[in-house]
Parts: sequence; structure tokens; C-alpha cells
Amino acid sequence: MFFKGVISADSHIVEPPNCYVDFIDPKFRADAPRVERLPNGNDTYVIRDMKRTIPMGFLDGAGMKVAERKKHADNIKFGDIRVGGYDAKARLADMDIEGTAAEIIYASVGMVLCTHPDPVYKGAAMMAYNRWLQSFCEGAPNRLFGLAMTPILSVDSAIADFRRAKEMGMVGIMMPGNPAEGEYDQPQYDALWECAVDLDLPICFHILTAKGDGVDEALRGKRGHPLNGFMGIIRAVQDIMGMMVLGGVFERHPKLKLVTAEGDAGWMPHYMYRMDHAAYTAADDGIIKGLSKHPSEYIKSNVYMTFQDDYTAFRNANEENYKQLLWANDYPHTDSTWPNSQALLAKHASKLPAHMVQAILRENTARLFNLPLDKIPAMQMAAE
Repeated sequence: MFFKGVISADSHIVEPPNCYVDFIDPKFRADAPRVERLPNGNDTYVIRDMKRTIPMGFLDGAGMKVAERKKHADNIKFGDIRVGGYDAKARLADMDIEGTAAEIIYASVGMVLCTHPDPVYKGAAMMAYNRWLQSFCEGAPNRLFGLAMTPILSVDSAIADFRRAKEMGMVGIMMPGNPAEGEYDQPQYDALWECAVDLDLPICFHILTAKGDGVDEALRGKRGHPLNGFMGIIRAVQDIMGMMVLGGVFERHPKLKLVTAEGDAGWMPHYMYRMDHAAYTAADDGIIKGLSKHPSEYIKSNVYMTFQDDYTAFRNANEENYKQLLWANDYPHTDSTWPNSQALLAKHASKLPAHMVQAILRENTARLFNLPLDKIPAMQMAAE
């Protein structure tokens, strides 16, 4: 099978050297995030107050085998990065290789910025990124759709950021795993969720963007083999989703849309079952204080999940709300399925009914982010 016209719900850019330096508030320009040349000749992103730099190879490894990716990571300058990571015209050529009609764009360096210890500096960098991203998406306005970033310094400042993002043409908000004050389920954030609903902007939480569950933890693991860190990266988005559901956020804001990005989805049926089980340990009817329904019902109505290589998501599509499953390619990161997405989809999606495949690979993402489907290349499914 070949699925032409798919929409990726989670793709990335590689921020070019001028992204932050040229677009940041001038008072932060001297120590803006920037690309620097290491003594060994490699390029890396340096961010003030962050212990670890970000090697270029960490941001760009799609389509490479393990040995090739390691060699690439150890011997790379920014000029070696695939141009589609930061140039819209080249990006479209890479999308056409796989028949990708459109992409929702998340940050790369911005993921690390989400856990920066200085909220004001973080905010300045995120605003710079938004300005650069706006110019990037304008290079292909009917195929590249950006998510703005905000540091959530306060409810009032975040509301202003949401409104600014909407004016810039952004289709959603990439949220840090932790706000500067309190927690997202607290009543003080209700005004922000009302704003998100009014503007119809989904709030999107990507893996590796929460304190204690960032890149460092993913690379080394908290216990045992380093790969155990990879196994744990979905935990942070599960925590955010659980906090929002059990904290009554969706009870108070039934039209709020939350996306967990790159956390996979095949685990969701058991997670819903277990959350309901937990509710029954607290209340005979499973309806805990602050809620009017079982927890799983809020997940089915308000939570969307992106995934790429997750056969279990397709296999269990009938055990959850398939209209909230969002396929993605994660281009150009190391966990990306590009340029082999079509072969993977032929294996994973071919047993589902056509209407479900079309929903998961295209329509769900378009509906969630209000994409102009009439202007995006159409979906085609055919045997090769």
C-alpha cells in the first residue's frame, strides 16, 4: 500500500545559527542560544546556563543506521545538516519523497529550552524562535504549520503569548512540561485554558520537555542500562495527562484539546483502564471528587496522541478513540521514520478500514489544528 497525502502531526526543524541571535530581543543577543565550533571541529548549540551543549548530530539523524548515525554525530558541522531541516523549499522536496502533504512543526533546540532554569531568558529565546518559525512556515503556508512556544511565566503573560501566536498564524502551542508558577491543574490556570478554547489552539506537550525527564535522563537512564532512559521518556507526558484529567481541568473546560507528542499511543487502552481502576479505589462508583465522569472518558474526548513507529497504536485503535490518534514522522530526528514511512505504514495500517486509516494519517490532525484541507494535497491510498 502507498498512502499519499498523509499529514505528520509531529515533525521538527533544526534551528539555524541565526534563529535566536537574529530574532531575539537585543538585550539578550550577546548570550542568545548560538552555534559554536568545538576544538574538534564539530558544531554544537550552546545555551547559557545549560550544562550540556546540543550536538548537531543529535538533531539530525533520520534515515541513518546506528553506525552511520554515530559517525554523523561525531563528525558534523551545521553545513552537514540536511537543508530540509531549516529551509522550507528543501523541506518540501523531502516531504514529497514520502508523499507527505503537510506537517505540524515542533522545535528541536526549543525542546531543551523548555527545562531552562531562567524563565525570563527562556521566554526571550522562545519568542525569538516564534519569529523565526513564522518566516519558515511562510515559505510553504499550505503545507508547513507551526506551533508557537511560550515559557508560561504567568497566566497573564501566557494569555498574551497565546493571542500573539494566533495573530502570527500558529496552529497550536508547544508547552513546557512545567510552568514557572504552580501546576497546570490549579484553578489559577483556568483563564489560560479558557483562552486556548476561545482561540481554538491545542496545547501540545512533547516528550523531553519536563524537568527531571529531559534529554539528560533520556540519554543515561535513571536506573540500569542507558536504554532504560529511552523507555521512560513517555512517562512525563503521561504525568501531565493524568494531572490534567484527575485535576478536573477537562471537567471545567470540556472543549480544551491536549496533545501528547511523540509519546506513542499503543499503551493508552491499558492506561485508561488503570486510571478508571484507580478511581474505583477512591469512590464506589468510580466518580472521584471534582469529576462527573470516569477518567477514561475525558481522555477519549480531550486527549490526542502522536506516534510514529507504533504498531500497537493501529492494532488497538478500536480500544480507544481512533479519531484522536495522530500519526507523525518525527522528521528529521533520530527516531524518525523518514524516508521509510511508507513501508512502515503499509505494514502497520493496511489491516484497518480505509476510513480509520484516512482519519489517523490525515483527517484527525487536520481537524484538530484547523488546517485548510482544501488547499493541502489530497489523500490517496493505492496498492503499489
